[in-house]
Amino acid sequence: MIRSMTNALEFEIHHRLDGALARTGTITTPHGTIQTPAFIPVATRAAMRGITTEQLAGTGAQAALVNAYHLYLRPGHNLIDRAGGIHTFMNWQGPTFSDSGGFQVMSLGVGFKKVIDMTGDRAENVTHKKEKLAWIDDDGVRFKSHLDGSMHTFTPELSMQIQHGIGADITFAFDELTTLHHDYYYQIESLDKRTHPWAVRSLAEHQRLNAERSHRPPQALFGVVQGADHEDLRRKSAKFLGEMDFDGYGLGGALRKENIGDIVRWMNEELPDDKPRHMLGISEPDDIFACIENGADTFDCVSPARVARNGAMYTRRGRINITRAQYKDDFTPFDADCDCYSCEHYTSAYIHHLFNADELLSKTLATIHNERFIVRLVDDIRASIADGTFFEFKNKFLTEYYGDRSQ
Repeated sequence: MIRSMTNALEFEIHHRLDGALARTGTITTPHGTIQTPAFIPVATRAAMRGITTEQLAGTGAQAALVNAYHLYLRPGHNLIDRAGGIHTFMNWQGPTFSDSGGFQVMSLGVGFKKVIDMTGDRAENVTHKKEKLAWIDDDGVRFKSHLDGSMHTFTPELSMQIQHGIGADITFAFDELTTLHHDYYYQIESLDKRTHPWAVRSLAEHQRLNAERSHRPPQALFGVVQGADHEDLRRKSAKFLGEMDFDGYGLGGALRKENIGDIVRWMNEELPDDKPRHMLGISEPDDIFACIENGADTFDCVSPARVARNGAMYTRRGRINITRAQYKDDFTPFDADCDCYSCEHYTSAYIHHLFNADELLSKTLATIHNERFIVRLVDDIRASIADGTFFEFKNKFLTEYYGDRSQ
């Protein structure tokens, strides 16, 4: 058993998986514990669209992640601080994470509103679809608000001030999110001139704020590893950050799906073993298994809720769209194996009707189901690591979920 403890966070490892980097553990924060591995649902603007925090807690979610960029613009981190912090403001009793805002301001810089293309399949400039709204230099990022067009500048210091005002238990250092469209030499420059120096500045400001704000619970800070899909750069970034006094680490940036497991392994082989690692932005079952197998402890993603709002719902047999005509007369639960509120109280026909009638309740019930599905999947993965059946469970689940497409 390995235990790491700081003023803001304690991490204890309980089980390890033979032949892999997977482990189970417990993260202890001022607002409660997280049993790992764990999926962390995203409540971007201090809310998950269409459901209450009580409903989110009902999915079994142990923690929630909010976003510094959006909360800085509206309602403002100072207001949240005056309210007593994010837990009081959004009535969430468990642990919280806050994203640094880097993804949002960098995505404005490449002309994408919500999603940055990470495939690397196209070589052309990706800014042609939307107006470029952010400009990066070695000091930070200057950007135009997507709300009113006002100009703002994010620096590592401001990101930390925003996150401390929000009051999340676990915060992230400000970093530059590159894409696979950036060449190798740009990736080197990004690490050396921005992500790594910004990590140093983020840590210094974080330590200052923790000391200055002793009337608030102490907050933890995770450094964010970058390097795209280059093994040498991923290992370099992990070594650099691993020598700093972070409470844990974020595994971020551009990843090719086909080698996501390898990239996570490269980073975790270099990072301190006794500190937690958070994977930023994954939710597909094959990716979840790959990242956990290679040492990720927690991860977040908006996808389960986002696809739910369009009628796409997860099952053990794959993702199915409830708006299909076959569900019009189906008076059974959508997923008989699911223990979520939606499946226990409503039929497929009813949820199908809600989507066809464009009722807001449709999105609520689908979101509850999808969040519970992913939370429960990771709970089952955690149990399989503890009892040594991870690989058997992985093969069985992915074969059933993807069918002939399973690896």
